[in-house]
Amino acid sequence: MQIRFGPAGNSDSFYAAGFKSSLDMPGWLAQLGLNAYEYQCVRGVHIKEETARKLGEAAARHGIALSIHGPYYISLATTDEAIKVKTKKHFLDSLRAARWMDAGVVVFHPTGGSGKDRAATLKRAGDYLVELLKIAEAEGYGDVKVAPETMGKPAQLGNLEEVLELCTLDHKIVPAIDFGHLHAAGAGALVTEEKFAEVLDRIEQVLGKESVKNLHIHFSPIEYTKAGERRHLTTLDEGYGPDFTFLARQIKQRGMSPTVICESAGRQAEDALVFRQIYENVAG
Repeated sequence: MQIRFGPAGNSDSFYAAGFKSSLDMPGWLAQLGLNAYEYQCVRGVHIKEETARKLGEAAARHGIALSIHGPYYISLATTDEAIKVKTKKHFLDSLRAARWMDAGVVVFHPTGGSGKDRAATLKRAGDYLVELLKIAEAEGYGDVKVAPETMGKPAQLGNLEEVLELCTLDHKIVPAIDFGHLHAAGAGALVTEEKFAEVLDRIEQVLGKESVKNLHIHFSPIEYTKAGERRHLTTLDEGYGPDFTFLARQIKQRGMSPTVICESAGRQAEDALVFRQIYENVAG
């Protein structure tokens, strides 16, 4: 059973240490004792093939599992044809980059707002996602998994049930469960271990045990308002949830082998180490 911990993007301390290139991240993370890295393409996929392949080689050399966070501009449910065309490009560009660097999964936000009819919006998103996966298959990216992420605001499409429904459409679609987002969207919902267990139980009910075992997780403390997520925080910000200890206990109890990506603001790697230590303390 191998559990992976790592950051989303590069910590402030990485640059403070004098590093400038993400090509140095795998070695830096390995020295820290981390073994996962989510490369950020949230403002567009700008990485060149040569660089992506070098990153993949460095990650393999240092035992770092790679994933990609696709552009925020992906909007599967849009009715605007121009945005639909751009969504296709962002989506396929992300899969292409993942193939170059041998990243196992591309995480993405499903769309923008949920609209007046959430069910219709979800149907449009699902239909377009399936269409894009067929194109990806034809272009040779069919083995890259894609992961719609649970979102942090109730007004956004991407609550737990909606993400799980998208995942039933194709075996290449897996959930990216952002527990900080679930906590914020539920106005502080994840306050006990039982609440975490309910989330994991629901994933298992819909997608099966293997989906839970190999879950792709985002985690960080988070600030929220009545409208949901305000901003990601760090473990140094006292009094904010969710508490990783509850999830760590469930990971141990269920024999899970997840990838835990930390999205703490500026302290992604440091807090990933905090989460790893919490898990090790729980696991004994």
